[in-house]
Amino acid sequence: MEKIKMRQEKDSLGELEVPETAYYGVQTARAVVNFPISGLHAHPTFIRASAMVKWAAAQANMGCGKLDAKIGKVIQKAAEEVIAGKWNDQFVVDVFQAGAGTSHNMNTNEVIANRAIEIMGGKRGEYKVVHPNDHVNMSQSTNDVFPTAMRVAALLFLKELDPVLSRLEKALSAKAKEYDSIIKSGRTHLQDAVPIRLGQEFSGYVRAISRARKRIIAASDGLKELGIGGSAVGTGINTHPQYKKKVVAAIKKISGLEVRPSDNLFERMQSMADFVEISGSLRELAVELIRIANDLRLLSSGPRTGFAEMVLPPVQPGSSIMPGKVNPVMAEVTNMVCFHVIGNDLTVTMAAQAGQLELNVMMPVINFNILQSIEILTNDIALFTERCVKGIVVNPSQCKEYAEKSVGLATILNPSIGYEAAAVVAKTSMQTGKSLREVIIEKGILSAQEVEKILDPTKMTEPAE
Repeated sequence: MEKIKMRQEKDSLGELEVPETAYYGVQTARAVVNFPISGLHAHPTFIRASAMVKWAAAQANMGCGKLDAKIGKVIQKAAEEVIAGKWNDQFVVDVFQAGAGTSHNMNTNEVIANRAIEIMGGKRGEYKVVHPNDHVNMSQSTNDVFPTAMRVAALLFLKELDPVLSRLEKALSAKAKEYDSIIKSGRTHLQDAVPIRLGQEFSGYVRAISRARKRIIAASDGLKELGIGGSAVGTGINTHPQYKKKVVAAIKKISGLEVRPSDNLFERMQSMADFVEISGSLRELAVELIRIANDLRLLSSGPRTGFAEMVLPPVQPGSSIMPGKVNPVMAEVTNMVCFHVIGNDLTVTMAAQAGQLELNVMMPVINFNILQSIEILTNDIALFTERCVKGIVVNPSQCKEYAEKSVGLATILNPSIGYEAAAVVAKTSMQTGKSLREVIIEKGILSAQEVEKILDPTKMTEPAE
């Protein structure tokens, strides 16, 4: 086995060997040794966002006259390569790392610095050419870089979630229109209730997803206010007076996001409330999705011994032992994803309240959970829409049969014969197995013509005139 060639690098703790081919440096190498926790590394979207912040900082520092233009331009060129995903494999720090994300920030600084050095004709590790701290991290601290990158990454990811939610909303709306004439039994407490149209039932799902989508959009607005420029504690130490304004403008340019500078950098650094809010909106979406997925599982249960009012698309065999069995797997995986999102939300909440004084050092775990929740929701909802919702097929005869047998029909008799008489009819129907129509006519309570008029299927699903 060929021995890996190493180079010597030095930081404030001393010297350490780094793989010769690595673009990361000594501080990243220490973090790899210190935090072999999960095997999970920075998400590509977060790497991209971090490099955008570095690109913007170089732009702002050049604009303020602090950074030599030759060095600034090469830093930007290296950052652009990172933004493009070219060096994702060089981001090797575990997501569970040093508080506040210092290890990730230095991983970013070192990769960009070493790539910039290489572009300028030097060798990796020759930090006299481009220094990770002095040049790439100029006017910055992990304490304002990391939360800014968190905000940018979340906003970029949320732009992918929204169209997916829109497609789910449209797919459910299409089903609501397609099946608006299907009369079925409503159910409350999992017991028979008054009739409802299947389209009405689906319209409730449409509204729920629409409102969840709007809550996410509203919650994301707070993420657009950036605390970059606060430096170590929010005072802006070691920054030019114009830096804050220029760096936010540069982030807006490189990311395409409608970000804005904060009017209080201390709050931006202390508080993780915006992330609690967006996480909460994702949790609310998850709760609605669980409910809808569970309804679809119930309504498609059977097919011989369940509700069997609809059939979900068969996407794979459902059993290794029972031939012909098909399970509602797309609804099941949606449940599992949503359970995980709800768990992530608890982690975000606990980590957000754990900040002290000028900084919340638990940002790495907040960032990991927020991005994971957005990603798995985006991926799952896209699949749930295409491989489940769009392919739903209804069993009209089964819906009609349950609707006609439901003792909930007795409710519509209240205005005509009164609650007590209607209760007797319902009880008799239950005891004899006869339909309400049969019982009412046999007892001479109403004529057949009157019964047909009262129990008109469409009228039963609308307010009385």
